Amino acid sequence: MYWSSTLLLVLALLVEVGGATCGRKGPSIRFPFGLKHDKNHSAYPGFELSCSGKHTVLELPKLSLKFFVGHINYKAQVIDLHDPDNCLRRQVIQIHNLPSISPFRFAQDDLFNYTLFNCSTKGEGYSDTYGFTSIPCLAGPGYQIYLSLSGGAIEYLPLYCTKLNNTSPLPHTRYWSSTLRLKWLEPNCGHCEAKGQRCHLNKDNNATNLEMIECFHRKGDNKKFVAIGSTFGAAALTVVLILVYRAYNSNKQGKEHKLRIERFLEDYKALKPSRYTYADIKQITSQFLEKLGEGAYGTVYKGKLSADFFVAVKILNSSKGNGDEFINEVGTIGRIHHVNVVRLVGYCADGARRALVYEFSPNGSLQQYISSPDSEHFLGWEKLKDITLGIAKGIEYLHQGCDQRILHFDIKPHNVLLDQNFIPKISDFGLAKLCSKDQSIVSMTTARGTMGYIAPEVFSRNFGIVSYKSDIYSFGMMLLEMVGGKKITDVKEEVYYPEWIYNLLEEGEDLRIHIDKEEDAKIAQMLAIVGLWCIQWHPTDRPSMKVVVQMLEGEEKLTLPPNPFASTESMKTRVDMPGRRMNLELETITELE
Repeated sequence: MYWSSTLLLVLALLVEVGGATCGRKGPSIRFPFGLKHDKNHSAYPGFELSCSGKHTVLELPKLSLKFFVGHINYKAQVIDLHDPDNCLRRQVIQIHNLPSISPFRFAQDDLFNYTLFNCSTKGEGYSDTYGFTSIPCLAGPGYQIYLSLSGGAIEYLPLYCTKLNNTSPLPHTRYWSSTLRLKWLEPNCGHCEAKGQRCHLNKDNNATNLEMIECFHRKGDNKKFVAIGSTFGAAALTVVLILVYRAYNSNKQGKEHKLRIERFLEDYKALKPSRYTYADIKQITSQFLEKLGEGAYGTVYKGKLSADFFVAVKILNSSKGNGDEFINEVGTIGRIHHVNVVRLVGYCADGARRALVYEFSPNGSLQQYISSPDSEHFLGWEKLKDITLGIAKGIEYLHQGCDQRILHFDIKPHNVLLDQNFIPKISDFGLAKLCSKDQSIVSMTTARGTMGYIAPEVFSRNFGIVSYKSDIYSFGMMLLEMVGGKKITDVKEEVYYPEWIYNLLEEGEDLRIHIDKEEDAKIAQMLAIVGLWCIQWHPTDRPSMKVVVQMLEGEEKLTLPPNPFASTESMKTRVDMPGRRMNLELETITELE
């Protein structure tokens, strides 16, 4: 900044000859700082201070901000500031959103881009979370404001968050948690202080800008030391810094994308889902270019994370529920991994937008292969046996292989995906519940699941307690559906399809489905018998999934189970099960919890 010779002359007449303080413990105030309206302690433009009681105050009129001065290091040309309103982070963000905070700049060389998030607290207290810093003074009823590194992982952020805006580059938050440290470049008196001297403006009216600062001894020595540093050198350094910053900024997007990919790969190796913004989701799906399917809770699109890594992105309907199913899905399978359980690659919780990112299964769901053996979609009995065994192992893992038992409550062909090798993957954990392995009763407020696969005890406790055996019932119904090549919920005959299968086996007849080989007939019969064991009316009569796996692997000698339908004939009320028209008296259903 260049000043007229008249201004330089005025400043020279007001040069500091001593020091001042605000209060007994306040920092020493000397050139380039000075007190307002004090001729003996006048300041260089922009360095005016004032006293407020015992506090030394620096004001930034453009921002209507006021800071308390904690310490001034004249040698390093650094000033430490505190916020009297106890919201330093808000002040720092507000300062740096301006084009300039002349004559000061941040003292730290490492500056980072930050992002602000507005997060619903859902009744929880305010607290910092991993990688995020809360700003309590910006919070309000029911929400909190968090500050995060823009390139940082966001999986630790609370789910109900909306991105507000990005900030300009700021120093790391640890540098300004309680103290804001600013630096000044001009006037350059640091070299004078380093020699045990002080500086003031050159009183020579003919001095150029290169010589406007001179050093002098504190004890009145009139020998002058012309400042070595020059404004030209400082300007050249500024130009270099600007060029370096522009080069960094031009490559910022590429670095952030690379960082995101690297973070995903690290998370993938650690079996941990990544968190994506909605902008990421649009990029992954190429603006939702390829639609894979649509259901009651959302639409699924094909996406790509890299040239050879494809994903299925499920965009959840915002009108469905209050987000509990989304939280269930992320919380349940976000930290587990099994070859027969679909992998949750990542998720999006960006404001009201919700999305789940799964590994891509190119062969779709098992539902499209539930068809007659005469159909072109029929996979063959050996393949059906392998798929059935894979599903059983996946359910066994959920029931016994995790720290907590996971009850799926929606086992059906539509929720079994098939990868490129037709390996089954259990998916859709929106209705799942967690419980300890020694817990025998699961509390439920409403029946959950899909009609046709729901165990009778889920409807009414007259039939037993709700437990992991409810999943086994659903698995049995799906098995019988696979054997018969019919979608259970579409059967309209008066004859109840599973009961019809049981009667055929009991009478020693074949299953009346097209089978060419004797080996295939044995597989079909085995699958039917296992399915009938699984749909026993009372939960205690059903095998565990470990026993089911042994049955399917041929380790258990199979016998026809007790007739699961005989005990229901004497019941006045029959629970409405798929494929059979039954009388339903609602008074028995009132026992639902």
